[in-house]
Amino acid sequence: MKKLKYSVSFLMVLALALMFVGCAKPPEAEQKAAKSAMDAAVSAGADKYAKADMDAAKKVWDTTEGQMKDKKYKEAKQGYVDAKAAFEKAAAAVEAGKKAAAAEATAALTALEEGWKAVEAAAKKLEKKMKDKKAAWEADAKAFADGLKASQDMVAGDPIGAKAKAGELKTLVEKWEAAFKEMMAAPAAPAKPEPKAAKKKS
Repeated sequence: MKKLKYSVSFLMVLALALMFVGCAKPPEAEQKAAKSAMDAAVSAGADKYAKADMDAAKKVWDTTEGQMKDKKYKEAKQGYVDAKAAFEKAAAAVEAGKKAAAAEATAALTALEEGWKAVEAAAKKLEKKMKDKKAAWEADAKAFADGLKASQDMVAGDPIGAKAKAGELKTLVEKWEAAFKEMMAAPAAPAKPEPKAAKKKS
């Protein structure tokens, strides 16, 4: 009789445990929704223009994926809900981030243009001294003009790319600033004196 009681109790506990496990299902719908929100944020450019928000959202996602692997489905369900909200926040921040990046790129390109004007003015003054550097100067001047226009055209669609391009063009400005500074500092070459040894022989 005792054995029968224990067996019934054991079977009841087992049935309850199985029921509990059966109730705790993986939160696949929440996972799918969070993944869709992540994909939408990436497509919107959150990786570039809302990096801090995107990184925070990815942290929540990674933690939740860990909970899912450990079969902590209750925590994972809430985690995916939080991750979805975080990815949506990142996507919403893209527009503001894009505007800020566009303003930075425009400012960088304006400063670059001003710097190049000063370089061009120096080139005109030092035209006679340039000689062997003239061809290189003309090639770089054309490359700068083309690069500047391309960067300005990029600002609306890809401000971060435009800013990176501005950084590349800045090296041209710095290169010629240094070259012209050197030319200005160099004294005019005097007429070469006759070697002393040659004077004695004559």
